[in-house]
Parts: sequence; structure tokens; C-alpha cells
Amino acid sequence: MSEKKDFSSKDFHQTFAKPEVRMPERLIHRSVEGEGVHSQFSEERKHPVHFIDLPSKNVSMTIGGLLPNQVTSRHRHTYETVLYVIEGSGWTEVEDKRIAWKAGDAVYIPSWAWHRHGNLSNDNSAKYLACENAPQLQNLGVALREEEGRDL
Repeated sequence: MSEKKDFSSKDFHQTFAKPEVRMPERLIHRSVEGEGVHSQFSEERKHPVHFIDLPSKNVSMTIGGLLPNQVTSRHRHTYETVLYVIEGSGWTEVEDKRIAWKAGDAVYIPSWAWHRHGNLSNDNSAKYLACENAPQLQNLGVALREEEGRDL
């Protein structure tokens, strides 16, 4: 493995691509949902969230859930999100548009758009996989999340 170099503005001409594999210690997170709910974010988001704990520096994945008839608070964040619905049916409001979804659908949420999610079922939970570029923005120091009615 080559030595990592810290570049500054004077080194702009040296930004040649030199790909190399940097193998992390872990490549698998077993039994993601078996580890329980991550309490910090489930309290903030008011619904179950299971974090997939892998060493990605650019994307994150979580398994989210909505209890029967549950509606989340309106919130927004600087990272974009793609939801893939695993089970159930519901809706997501993005700004002033409401999108109905069911298992097998995917929903895109743009950066900094106000949004919230709702479960349509009286009896069954809904479950989705959320993929976000939050780690990339966190590493750059520009990841923000805001709940409606709360200042940053």
C-alpha cells in the first residue's frame, strides 16, 4: 500500500487517479435487526431504526419501520435519501407532494426537502431500507438534520 499524502491547494496539478484497495477489518454486519433499535435516533425520529454498521465513508444504510397508523415528524437534511419499501404500504410527503408506496417501490427524497412518512395500515408495520449519502457529508462537515419546529 502506498503512503497517504495530504494535499493542499498548491498540489492541484497532482490530483491524478491512483486507485488502491483499502480493506477494512469488517465486511459484514450480521443480524442487523437482531441487535435492537438504535436508541438515539429512534427517540429523535419516533420510529424504529436499525443502523447497518459497516465502514462505508460515503453511503449509509438503515432499516426503518413505521408502526400501524404511525406518522413521523416533518424533517429535512442535507443528505439525499432513497427508500426501498420491504413490506407494508404508506406514503411519504416531500415538500407539497404526497407519494403513496407499497412493498417493492422505491422513493427518492432530495437534499434539504421537508418530508415525513406515514403507514396506511391499522394492523401491520411497514418496513423500508434507507440509503443515504450522510457519511460523505459528515466527513465534509456539512451534514445537517432539522426537525420542523426546532432550530438547527
